[in-house]
This record gives sequence, C-alpha cells and structure tokens, in this order.
Amino acid sequence: MPLPATTHVAIVGAGPTGLTLALTLARAGIDFVLLDRQAEGAGTSRAAVVHARTLEVLDELDPAAAAELIRRGRTVTRFQMRDGARPLAAVTFEGLPTAHSYALMVPQDQTEAVLLERLRALGGDVHRPYEVTSVTQDPGSAGVTLTTATGETLRAAYAVGADGMHSTVREAAGIGFAGSAYEESFVLADVAMEWAPGPQEVSLSFGAAGLTVVAPLPSGRYRVVCTVADAPAEPDLPFVRALLDARAPGMAKVTDVAWSSRFRIHHRVADRYRAGRLLLAGDAAHVHSPAGGQGMNTGIQDGYALGRALADAGTGTGTVGTALDAYEATRRPVALRVVALTDRMTRIATTRSPALRAARNTLLPLLARIPALQRRLATELAELDYR
Repeated sequence: MPLPATTHVAIVGAGPTGLTLALTLARAGIDFVLLDRQAEGAGTSRAAVVHARTLEVLDELDPAAAAELIRRGRTVTRFQMRDGARPLAAVTFEGLPTAHSYALMVPQDQTEAVLLERLRALGGDVHRPYEVTSVTQDPGSAGVTLTTATGETLRAAYAVGADGMHSTVREAAGIGFAGSAYEESFVLADVAMEWAPGPQEVSLSFGAAGLTVVAPLPSGRYRVVCTVADAPAEPDLPFVRALLDARAPGMAKVTDVAWSSRFRIHHRVADRYRAGRLLLAGDAAHVHSPAGGQGMNTGIQDGYALGRALADAGTGTGTVGTALDAYEATRRPVALRVVALTDRMTRIATTRSPALRAARNTLLPLLARIPALQRRLATELAELDYR
C-alpha cells in the first residue's frame, strides 16, 4: 500500500498494541496510518494469554473481536505453583467480578489476526513494509514528519511508537527507558507432549535451576517458558526434553517442538509516555518478565486508552493536552505496577538461595489458604485492578 502524504495519527508498529490503537481510532472516525517494517505479520505465537481485563476492553471496543478470540482460544481457570513436581499453591480465577473469570490461552499471531480482521472490516489496514528511520517534530510542535528507510515521508499531527523495546519513536522523543536486564535468558517453545497435569491449568514450577511455565494452547500443544543460564538460539527437541525431565520429573513426555526461541528480558519503564506530539504505548513504553503473561495485555490496554484519548481530543470532547496527559497519568502507573509484580514473581521463582527457597516453599501453601490473599493475587494477574 502506498503511503499517503498526510494523516492525523501515524502509528509505528502493527503488533497487538498498534492494531488495537488503530481499531479504536477507526471506530471513532479518526484518520490514521499504521506502518510496520515487516512484510507480513508474525506467524509465531509469542505471547499466549489474554487476561480478563483485556477481554473487557475488547468487549467495549469491538465485541466481535472478543467473541472471535474466545472462540479460537482455550479457557483456563487455575494457575498452579509447584516446586518441581510438588504442588505448592493454586490461584483460581473462578468467582472474579467479571464476565471473563478465566485466562484465555490463545497464541499472539491469532490475537493479531483477529484484530487485523476487525480493522479491515472497518476499512483500515497495515502499510507494509515501511521501516521508519526518523521522526522529527516541527519547531513549536505543529506536527511531525516520519521518514522511512526508502526515503518516503509522512506528515502527521501525532506519531505513536508501538514499535517495541528498541522504539525509534521513543529515541526520537529523547525519552529515557530506565531499568535493567535479567541475568538469565528465557527459552520459549511450543511443543507436543503428554503432560501429567493436563490442559486444565497453567503450571509455574520453581526449582534451583530456575522458573518453568507450562501452559496449554488451543491447538492441543503446550507453551513452555524456562529461565536458562545459557540456552541455544533455537532450542531443539533434545534440549527441551532434557529441561522438562530435569525440572518436572515424570510429568512430561515431549514428542515434538513446533517452534522455539531464546530471548533475554529487561524490566524497564519509559520516563514519560509523551513528548509533545510523540507518544508511546506497549513495549515501547514498558518491558518486563513474562511471568504472569502481563505484557501483551498491558499493551492492548494502552492502545485502547490512547485511542480514546486521541479520539476525545479529535472530536472536540476534550482538549488535546488534557486528554493526552490523562493517558500518561493513567497508564504509566499501571506499567510501574506490572513491572514490579512480574519482577517479584521472577525473583521469587528464580532464587538460588536454599534458605529463601525453603521459606518460599513453606509460606506459599500457607498464604494460599487465605481467601483474601488468593483473590487479591488472582485479581492482580487478571489485571482487573487496572479498570
């Protein structure tokens, strides 16, 4: 698709965050251009859980999108924590005050496909492949100019960086990205296997070697996420099989690896979400551990909140500055809270101190018996506190 000369909102990055923002603007009748540097959408699963608050947001934005995601996904009501194969505590989503009292397991490529289908139904689409290499604000902040790797330019009233951790928009805005990286690398794999607990739960297993997460996927496969000191770039079947044999002895029989990857995780939050007419959302604004499956959900909620703020300002129901300042004031504290929660979960799970591990394994079963604490953690994981 050729780029137009001008638009109201230029969105850089067509992942779940950018697609949600575009869908929100399309429904409000606000002109936008959504660009992505990839020639086509990613075909890998990556994030694999959609939480209750995200489904509530999609119910408000586009009920058909929420219904289609639920149709494609698998509902899970319990997160089970273990020390190796030994159960320690369970967190259940049943009974939470929402129409979606469960975690929806659905691969990220399916989430993106559903959002894109709904965007196209409203006449929108993604402009590919356009790699944005520079973003410049006018003196006096009258607008912005985006330049692509091929020399094409796009004028916009606003530019939104939904372009991930290494955001071009964030760098152009001069916004800091405070935080650090975890020492461990993470292995991610989608596998076919016989799994003793079955597909009714997400399992979080602690151990001296690190954190292991096993979650069911709607295809009948399982998502495996493990912290590993030194993993190969593409973990193969013997590697994944050996990991689960060591960390969940007798529970897993892996027969195939459909897709795998190794990645390093940072925990960072942007110092600001706005610099004049440049705005941030999703991983451009916050990155954190995959513990709890919070990342994509927080980004989708960012996209919806920012879209509503831009729509309110664009349709005259609010002033631009007030609406966009309110976006940052609302969403940045959520990111700080998510980063803190996932960091605590990761450090508790990956501690190598025998004393701390013993204390963890003693306290968790006791704390899980307190209904108020159990419900509080379930509500936090479901992101219902961020309404």
